[in-house]
Amino acid sequence: MNGPDVEPTAEQLVQKALAQAAISGRIVEEMPQGASTRRFFRIRTEGGTLVAMFAPGSMGGPLAAKQASGHASFLAAQSLLHGFGLPVPAVHACVPEHDVIVVDDLGDETLAAHLLRRPERAAELYTHAVELLAHAQAEFARVKGPCIVHERAFDYDLLRFEIDHFLDYGLLGCGVEVTASQRRTFEAAAHLLASTVAELERGFVHRDYQSRNLMVRELADHPPLTWIDFQDAMLGPRAYDLVALLMDSYQNFAEPFVQARLHDYVRAAERAGVTGQPASYDAIRREFDLITAQRKLKDAGRFVYLYQVRQNPSFLAYVDGAIVRATAALERVKGDHPALVALAELLAELVPKRRSPKARYS
Repeated sequence: MNGPDVEPTAEQLVQKALAQAAISGRIVEEMPQGASTRRFFRIRTEGGTLVAMFAPGSMGGPLAAKQASGHASFLAAQSLLHGFGLPVPAVHACVPEHDVIVVDDLGDETLAAHLLRRPERAAELYTHAVELLAHAQAEFARVKGPCIVHERAFDYDLLRFEIDHFLDYGLLGCGVEVTASQRRTFEAAAHLLASTVAELERGFVHRDYQSRNLMVRELADHPPLTWIDFQDAMLGPRAYDLVALLMDSYQNFAEPFVQARLHDYVRAAERAGVTGQPASYDAIRREFDLITAQRKLKDAGRFVYLYQVRQNPSFLAYVDGAIVRATAALERVKGDHPALVALAELLAELVPKRRSPKARYS
């Protein structure tokens, strides 16, 4: 029995939540954890399996005072997306005092895992993914009144914080000495990227729309993809989720594949009635490349941060790929502004000087 000063474990809180929700079941395994603090447990019940999501501090439970806030409401986002007709897991129970939500068990096959088995389905499934995104954007544009997505946005402060993550962890955290002049060059480009992306027209953004957050279910009566990890949905530019999907750190797509899927999106957006800026390929591509430069620099820094601050080394293998994607995008857009030309030159100078993120601990 836990003493008065001993916090219950995640497993104990999940079992308490199941009992309170009158769900007769037991934990059979803990499922793989991503970059967040959330933990997932597969629950065996008489009728099959469910998944308990333990999200410490995100629902006002016992760890709220100790856990940094920032998670969107999973329940509100799920309700919104379900109302749009999008494939999301059903919620079976919510026990906020124990920080537990019980949802459908979607299995273990993410889109990333599925493509390892069946790479020939990439074009089919990614076309479907961009069509779902266009549908979500069109439905969101018709929402009357405030909703969970309206509560936060990719504004200048957030975008700038993300880019600075690369300076702090992707360069300085990897032993690169940055002079005052070089820092000013980086900051000028970071300001330009953040302000330019922040000024793009905003709509629905999943925020992490990539191959590990799309589940594949090969069922006759079910759509092939189901969305997960949508609790951070927010306002942002229409191309943001396209970047997450097609510049995914866990996939490597040739340029013709990316171009084809962007054309698919343009057609899908027109069919779905996505309003706002013209959805021409050239316009989408320019936004796509600007956001790629911003997001992939952020990703590279974030992956190092996860190791150095959270002791999670599982993302280090993707740091170099993120930098390659960011620099390639910069090459395509640097002619738009001298600050981006300077940033491309700075990265060409500093990136080769990076040491392993582990070096500082050796």
